[in-house]
Amino acid sequence: MSDVSFLETLETVIRQRVEAAPEGSYTARLAAGGTLKVAQKVGEEAVELALAAAAQDRAHVTAEAADLIYHLLLLLKLRDLRLADVVAELEDRHRNA
Repeated sequence: MSDVSFLETLETVIRQRVEAAPEGSYTARLAAGGTLKVAQKVGEEAVELALAAAAQDRAHVTAEAADLIYHLLLLLKLRDLRLADVVAELEDRHRNA
């Protein structure tokens, strides 16, 4: 089983690619489209995941979930947020439940 700490590594890679904008980088190209474009992509990926969960096999659901998480991390970066901010919110909700 993989370690979810890789999400922090991915978050760092996304930040670096957005800031450096290397030629040929999908991340940099998508980020250059702006927050609205990335938010739209998050929505598309969420729908694809929901449809996969309803009708596809485990591998397809996993792939769609990975796409959603990647695009979510990019959206958070563009909004100057980090995954840690989301985790803190979830922890706070849990404490207050």
